[in-house]
Amino acid sequence: MTRDLTGVSWLKSSYSQPSGDCVEVAHTTDAVGVRDSKDPAGPTLVFAPAEWDAFIQKISSNS
Repeated sequence: MTRDLTGVSWLKSSYSQPSGDCVEVAHTTDAVGVRDSKDPAGPTLVFAPAEWDAFIQKISSNS
């Protein structure tokens, strides 16, 4: 899946380390983008919202 995520608002976790080693997430109506906060111009992973929800549910159940 590819989407143009230019101009979207990227969010960084409040649990991020001061060194900046974290990911950022952007939500649109039909996609969720994930990127490395240290390389915002670098590659971005793009997921369908249902895929992202399944991922979050899985990692939340493993906590």
